[in-house]
Amino acid sequence: MKEVPISSSSNFNHIPVMGKEIIRSLKELPSELTKKGLIIDATIGGGGHSAQILENFPGIKIIGLDQDPMAIKAASKKLIKFGTRIEIISTNFADFSHHEQAICVLADLGVSSHQLDEPSRGFSFRLNGPIDMRMNPKEGSSAAELIETLSEQNLADLIYELGEEKRSRRIARKIKNDLAENGPYSGTQDLSYAIAGCFPPKQRYGRIHPSTRTFQALRIAVNNELGSLESLLLKAPNWLLENGLFMVMSFHSLEDRRVKSSFKTDNRLKVLSKKPIRASPEEIELNPRSKSAKLRISAKKFLT
Repeated sequence: MKEVPISSSSNFNHIPVMGKEIIRSLKELPSELTKKGLIIDATIGGGGHSAQILENFPGIKIIGLDQDPMAIKAASKKLIKFGTRIEIISTNFADFSHHEQAICVLADLGVSSHQLDEPSRGFSFRLNGPIDMRMNPKEGSSAAELIETLSEQNLADLIYELGEEKRSRRIARKIKNDLAENGPYSGTQDLSYAIAGCFPPKQRYGRIHPSTRTFQALRIAVNNELGSLESLLLKAPNWLLENGLFMVMSFHSLEDRRVKSSFKTDNRLKVLSKKPIRASPEEIELNPRSKSAKLRISAKKFLT
C-alpha cells in the first residue's frame, strides 16, 4: 500500500474552548466557595482551562487528571508557576477516586489540538502517522490492532454505532478485503484513502471529510471513551459540595446525549443549562474546532 512519510512534533498547543463561559459560571458561585475551593479538572490536557481558572481565582486549588503522558508533561510545565495550587495526576478520570469535596468538576471531552495535529499519535486522517489513536500510547490495543482482529460484521457495527456512519458496511468490507489482500495499512492516510474510496466522488470533498466518522468510531472504541464517560457521570456528583458545579463539554452527539440524559435523571443534580451552551461566533472564527462544542452545566443538590 502507499507509503507516506511520517513526521513528528513535540509541541502541545491546545486552545481552551469556552473559557469565558466557564469562568463566568464559576463567578456565579457563592464567594465563600471560590475563595478557597477545590476544582477537579478531569481532562487537564495542555492546562488551558486550569490556567484560566487559577489566574481568575487566586484562592482556588485544582487537581488535574489526564491519561496522556504528553499532556501531563505539557500541563506540568505550563502550570508550574502556580506551585502547590495545582496537583496533576496521571490517570483516566474513570479510574479516579476522591473523597475531599470540590466546588466544581470540569470535563472537556474533546480531542486536543495537539493530539489531532501530532502525526505520531495517529488521530488524524490529514497527517500521516501510525494507526494508533490511543490516549495513553502505553496502554491497550491500537486502532490498527482493532481493525485487524475484529470481524467484518463487528467492524461494520462499530463504525455504524460509534461513528454514526451510514456506509459502515461498505467501509468495513473494504478494510477487511484490503487487509486480507495486501496486509496492514502503511499509515492513517493510507486507511483514509481506502475509506474515501467507499464514497461517490462528489462526496469526497464536502464539508465533512469521508473518514471523519470512521476515525471517530475507532478512536472512541480504542479508548473506551463512552464507558469512561458513563463512569464519570456516575461518580462525579459524589465529589461535589452542595451547589458545586458539574460542567461537561462534549464534541459529538454520542457524548452529548449521555450527558444530557444523566443530568436530567440523576436526582443528585439540578440542571442549570436547559440547552447546551455553544461557542460564540467570535470564538468559532478564532478557533474553528470550538464550533461543535456543547457545554452542559448542573449543580449538586442538597439531599436530606
